[in-house]
Amino acid sequence: MKTADEIFDHHIAVFGDGDLQAILSDYDAESVMIYRDKIWQGIDGAREFFCMWLDELMPSGSDFELISRLSVEQTLYITWRAESEKYIFDFGTNTFIVRNDKIWRQTVGAYVRAKNN
Repeated sequence: MKTADEIFDHHIAVFGDGDLQAILSDYDAESVMIYRDKIWQGIDGAREFFCMWLDELMPSGSDFELISRLSVEQTLYITWRAESEKYIFDFGTNTFIVRNDKIWRQTVGAYVRAKNN
């Protein structure tokens, strides 16, 4: 059984590459993603969730800085900051809970500002 750290290492690498199919391999029908005031569920929800991130918020090539990373057993927590073509993420946080080698629950919180282009 993979650890939360192993799953996250794969997830962050393929997210940075913008590889949607590889990202989706970290999720299954039981997965739930929460960001702002919306909840996405399952593979279809993960696809919609990550299309939003990859197409609009943080496309491949965006600057991403991992500030901190803590894990215990099947839970991993990160803080980060990022900048994309359209947005500045002054501070972000994610929690990942892993079950059966998949991301079972994921939360995202971020202070984000639109750039004045």
